[in-house]
Amino acid sequence: MVRTRTAIASAVAALAAGAAAGVVGYAATRGGDGAPAASTAMPVAAPAANSTLGVGEIYKRAHDGVVEITVGTSGSSTSPFPFGGGSGQAQAQGSGFVYDRDGHVVTNEHVVDGANSITVTFGDGSKHSATVVGTDPSTDLAVLEVDASSSDLHPLALGDSAAVAVGDGVVAIGSPFGLAETVTSGIVRALDRTISSQSQYSISGAIQTDAAINHGNSGGPLLDLKGDVIGVTSQIESESGGNDGVGFAIPSNTVRSVVEQIVSGKKVEHAYLGVYVDMPQNGSGARVARVTNNSPAEDAGMKTGDVITAVDGQTIAGPDALTSAITAAHPGDEVKLTLRRGGETKTLTATLGTRPA
Repeated sequence: MVRTRTAIASAVAALAAGAAAGVVGYAATRGGDGAPAASTAMPVAAPAANSTLGVGEIYKRAHDGVVEITVGTSGSSTSPFPFGGGSGQAQAQGSGFVYDRDGHVVTNEHVVDGANSITVTFGDGSKHSATVVGTDPSTDLAVLEVDASSSDLHPLALGDSAAVAVGDGVVAIGSPFGLAETVTSGIVRALDRTISSQSQYSISGAIQTDAAINHGNSGGPLLDLKGDVIGVTSQIESESGGNDGVGFAIPSNTVRSVVEQIVSGKKVEHAYLGVYVDMPQNGSGARVARVTNNSPAEDAGMKTGDVITAVDGQTIAGPDALTSAITAAHPGDEVKLTLRRGGETKTLTATLGTRPA
């Protein structure tokens, strides 16, 4: 049976096979699927030496900052977790967390996509209407704003996802199936996974966890054992459509970069090469399955069948590594691409563009 990777608030899988070109389009068959911070944005949390908390203590410290998000949409709902509808109206649910004392809330883009109305429910049961400040579909992130007093807002600190290690304990809090303030725990199973957003662009650096997450957890925090947010739960890979112990979270360092741009009123931009890639049959690297028309890759002279082996001297072991390398760059950067073509080694220079919508 083929496994499907789904956006975890959605009842319909968003598969990544043949993902669109972007940071890097990922055509491999993977089982389906620096602006300064605003003054009130949460900084990187300072690590406490040898300090870890139990799941119950983490929940006590964090749950007031976790919210349930109810979205009203027109027509039938496929995202996030539908729980009714009538007269052409439908409602869906997801999760999120408070980012700062200005009332900004972070969630997944697919949670609020197509919303006519958004209601945020805090841990004490109070409800507030929310508006969308901005979204970045290519990383599946969104920022909302609620009109609540600062005393009602309990921001969660963002940790450093680059410091996360396989085997680390993690805690997820959210509203699976509309069950608010549900807490689950597990470990980091793997790092640097590549997943696809619903716009089919690749999201690199995803954290894989076995903490139980289900439809409705989308947008909620994945926390480390210091209680810091290290990721935003976004997808599951499942044969049944439910939790099979394989979940994915967008890393907090990506969250920080995107959210800071949105909160500061800037348009979120990502570097763009414009290729679909997969794993070569022999050896390492990223084989170019297709070059997008009028893309930086085409302008640089890249051809279908080329195998990219290095970017600016950094070895590219596979498609995930290429995605990460391009993601780390900026629009306008020049990159030197080392590749194999017909038994020869060539070097091309590409000026990265801005990822299209």
